[in-house]
Amino acid sequence: MKLIEPPPEWSDLLKEGKIFELLQQPEVKTFIQRINDRYLYWDEMKYHSRPTVLDEGAAWTIIKISRLSQMRYLSLIAKNGKEFEYWLPDCVQRALHFIDQNATGQILIDEPDIGAERDRYIISSLMEEAIASSILEGAATTRNRAKEMLREGRKPKTRGEVMILNNYETMKRIKEHSTQELSIDLLCELQAAITRNTLEDPSASGRFRREDEDIRVINQMDGSILHTPPPAKELYSRIKSLCQFANETSEETFIHPVIKGIILHFWLAYEHPFVDGNGRTARALFYWFLMKQKYWLIDYLPISRIILKAPAKYKMAFLYSEEDDRDLTYFIKYNLRAFRLSIEDLKKYIARKQTELREARKLLIRIPGLNHRQQELINHALHHPDASYTLLRHMSTNGIVYQTARTDLFGLVEKKLLIPAKHGRMYVFHPHPDLSKKLR
Repeated sequence: MKLIEPPPEWSDLLKEGKIFELLQQPEVKTFIQRINDRYLYWDEMKYHSRPTVLDEGAAWTIIKISRLSQMRYLSLIAKNGKEFEYWLPDCVQRALHFIDQNATGQILIDEPDIGAERDRYIISSLMEEAIASSILEGAATTRNRAKEMLREGRKPKTRGEVMILNNYETMKRIKEHSTQELSIDLLCELQAAITRNTLEDPSASGRFRREDEDIRVINQMDGSILHTPPPAKELYSRIKSLCQFANETSEETFIHPVIKGIILHFWLAYEHPFVDGNGRTARALFYWFLMKQKYWLIDYLPISRIILKAPAKYKMAFLYSEEDDRDLTYFIKYNLRAFRLSIEDLKKYIARKQTELREARKLLIRIPGLNHRQQELINHALHHPDASYTLLRHMSTNGIVYQTARTDLFGLVEKKLLIPAKHGRMYVFHPHPDLSKKLR
């Protein structure tokens, strides 16, 4: 990932004295609206068409002036002692409106045909989030291999697989903490769970970094330093402020819950309080906060999967916010987009699942007495005749106990839809070769 280009010192350009006259010109107002609607950083803005009366420097100065009057200041303090800030331009307001309309969970409640799929989808979503969040932090594995490990209940074989399993188990337990207030102990507990058995120094799990531990964010392309976090000696007071911000409920200083969750995500990553696991802990903190705020659709949204599709843009959003006068709007805009795309993916899943269930119902009508888990498995087998199924996989995919899984699979054997085979001490089930004929 390339280093970003620092913006020019816009305040120096005010001395020319013509800026405020330019702000009154219609074509300049249109330019401001166009740039702010996409909330472009300097290195993107300078390549966009602009009024002939503006050179690059004047254009950036005008953009900064238009933003400055809209900013809200936070208790998040940068290393230089200045406050971080943010704005809610139209592009952010639109994204928040979309999320508030769709993130209440009604999207699943109103779909009776897939009601039985909720638990399965939550488990799949948690797996996807755990995998993507870990790969973002360097877990060396593939999505398919990692998901197979989680579904089969196989013990992890590599450090990357341990990272993914830790993240998955942590994500499953986050909801248990959703009634608690944020505390240093809770943050350390999350990081300890995420990093268990993955650190070179096991004692670094569940504690803040020490002054003798030089922790920086490094550009893997060229070894340059992207971010140096605040000194370790300041961490306790700084993280205490983060917890206080998370727990505040004052109506006088209302911050939209999704915006607040994104700020917490950025804040923890900026402080980088741990030797390792900071990114995964920051994303887990975002999930925890939205669950606490009753955005329970977050259970179904593997947002890190969206981030993983373009990880450089995620990192650039961090750098833009730190470089451009501590403006968190860049990071907020990026994360709202990932949130929205996750919801859109869920809607596509629901539409696809409805079609599959209608088709499966036509075929399975001749086989009465199948529960929704058995129907889903047979529907999968019809499309994947070479697939195999195990008790552990059926348990982990559906969130059920051993006896329920055994009843499901051997029930399908009795109906001659699956064929069991013994591999050592483990049963493996295969679709019957004539499965399609049996259902037609």
